[in-house]
Amino acid sequence: MQLCIKTFDELTAGELYEILRVRSLVFVVEQNCVYQDPDGIDLRSIHVYLEDKGEILAYLRVFLREGHAAEAQIGRVLTVARGKGLGRQVLDAGIRVAAERLQGDRIYLEAQCYAAGFYEKAGFRSISDPFLEDGIPHVQMIMDIK
Repeated sequence: MQLCIKTFDELTAGELYEILRVRSLVFVVEQNCVYQDPDGIDLRSIHVYLEDKGEILAYLRVFLREGHAAEAQIGRVLTVARGKGLGRQVLDAGIRVAAERLQGDRIYLEAQCYAAGFYEKAGFRSISDPFLEDGIPHVQMIMDIK
């Protein structure tokens, strides 16, 4: 298994296809949620993922949050091989990318409510009441990194 950290321009066509395939599998098919996944943010994101033999097992993207100076945002966090600690590995790598490459002071994310405890264990804290995003309950969370 290999940890990969790449900008959009560094991704091969095959890697981009696999990212979009696995995101569609988790967020559209498994969660039965129809939405436009390719949203333009991928172009300015750093893509962090664990892959094994060309298959992505865990993924997230990190980018500068629009309209918030020195604040990174993590999104599209997923694992397809659940219960093996891969989500935490990719989240820890995403936090490092936000701190070192984007030099953010804080990281923002919108967690599905069922996963809030996962992010709390990593150091995030909730800053909002639950809200619906694409019909799924979410909560806003932040982590100070400086």
